[in-house]
Amino acid sequence: MQTTETIIVTGGAGFIGANFVRHVLACTDARVVVIDKLTYAGNVCTIEDLIGGPRVTFIKADIADREAVEAAFHEHRPSALVNLAAETHVDRSIDDPRPFVDTNIVGAFVLLETARKYIAALDEAACKAFRFLHVSTDEVYGALGETGLFSETTPYAPNSPYSASKASADHLARAYFSTYGLPVIITNCSNNYGPYQFPEKLIPLMTLNAIEGKSLPIYGDGGNVRDWLYVEDHCSGVLAALTRGRPGEKYNIGGGGECRNLDVLDRICEALTDLFPPAGNLALRARGVTAYRQLATFVKDRPGHDRRYAIDATKIREELGWTPAHDFASGIRNTVDWYLNNRAWCDQVQTGKYDRGRLGLMDKE
Repeated sequence: MQTTETIIVTGGAGFIGANFVRHVLACTDARVVVIDKLTYAGNVCTIEDLIGGPRVTFIKADIADREAVEAAFHEHRPSALVNLAAETHVDRSIDDPRPFVDTNIVGAFVLLETARKYIAALDEAACKAFRFLHVSTDEVYGALGETGLFSETTPYAPNSPYSASKASADHLARAYFSTYGLPVIITNCSNNYGPYQFPEKLIPLMTLNAIEGKSLPIYGDGGNVRDWLYVEDHCSGVLAALTRGRPGEKYNIGGGGECRNLDVLDRICEALTDLFPPAGNLALRARGVTAYRQLATFVKDRPGHDRRYAIDATKIREELGWTPAHDFASGIRNTVDWYLNNRAWCDQVQTGKYDRGRLGLMDKE
């Protein structure tokens, strides 16, 4: 990319967004304009070391705010937009679906419509070069049985308000390519993990609870399977799709790291045992516990909990030359180590927003 190119990254103060901004800065010469509403899961402290430099501009705005989005396009004249702004936690979508509709559907519509009008006024070369990359999830495909993989042609069958809202946005994005010729690319990723993930999600929740000697809640029987993708690998896949992908196409990005939730917990406990031995953890000693795994507690399952996800990433590997650089063993150790060494960030993003209590039960336990 040339230094004159500018990428708008929505949701750039959130988990994947912040990691993607850092990846773009490290791998390209592009300028980045971050648009983020700063909900509970987005925090300016995650990217504050980048703001104010010559390559990063931050705009606090809701992507469903048409005037704010249009103003950002008008001022910064982007050559691409990567939509990472989303409400993402399934449990929260069960408790209150409305924010998921507002951001994931209405917000995506505002971005698409603004981009459509914006490129209509560009010259032919700039219009042809523009890209709108919409980042989605494998959850739009529903659940798999014990075998099989999600491909780009798998029919959509979302089972939660979250996945339904993301599926709706995917359909809108595809329609804007087919109807208006907007150069849209869609990526569908498997479960991300890594630095800067808000502690409501499985891996940071388990890690922080274990460090503090709290219970480690396992939904149902713990046999639900996810295909885990280290966030840096996801970011490299998104950038590959942005720079080398074909408009109108979709690319599945998966880490090939299928693992039961019970096995994820075991990997976290193994990493903690090595990096922060139980004998030196005063919180464990206060509970009379000698091993992190002893904190595990089975709890009532999530309503509509999909049993298994797994991604076939053949297309992005063969067409774009992308491969993940991390396996789950190395990625989970890196992640646990990051949370151990960034407790101040964890405390800052949670304070007054989240106590790591149970969400997603229509009838509270």
